[in-house]
Amino acid sequence: MRILLFISILFLSIGAVAQTDPPTAIRNLMANQQDAWNRGDLVAFMKGYWQSDSLMFIGSKGIVYGYDNTLKRYQTSYSSLEQMGKLRFDILHINRLDENAYLVVGKFYLTRTVGDLSGIFTLTFRRINGEWVITSDHTG
Repeated sequence: MRILLFISILFLSIGAVAQTDPPTAIRNLMANQQDAWNRGDLVAFMKGYWQSDSLMFIGSKGIVYGYDNTLKRYQTSYSSLEQMGKLRFDILHINRLDENAYLVVGKFYLTRTVGDLSGIFTLTFRRINGEWVITSDHTG
């Protein structure tokens, strides 16, 4: 009976560690973003971003500061399902900066009837209030 209890506690501990592994959490967040985008749900897509006026998005049209402004930028640039298309991320590197910060480098691909888009991104993820969020996005 004690062995069964020990094994159960061991598996629960392993599961808890896996849930808090930062690269796994970041990959899961980005998978959720990809799914939200592909459903046409920009509000759900934005749940991966830091809800702060200090959020920074750097794109081809310059720098946008703040969560609300970043959401508006997405809503303006991708105002229809045709504009949004289907998104796929290819994560190239997840680099630890410190225990609460990671830099992610990857590629994005948008398959669209109005013309495909692709590019490179760097995302700064920070653990804020126990949650991993994007605090800086440089996409080009």
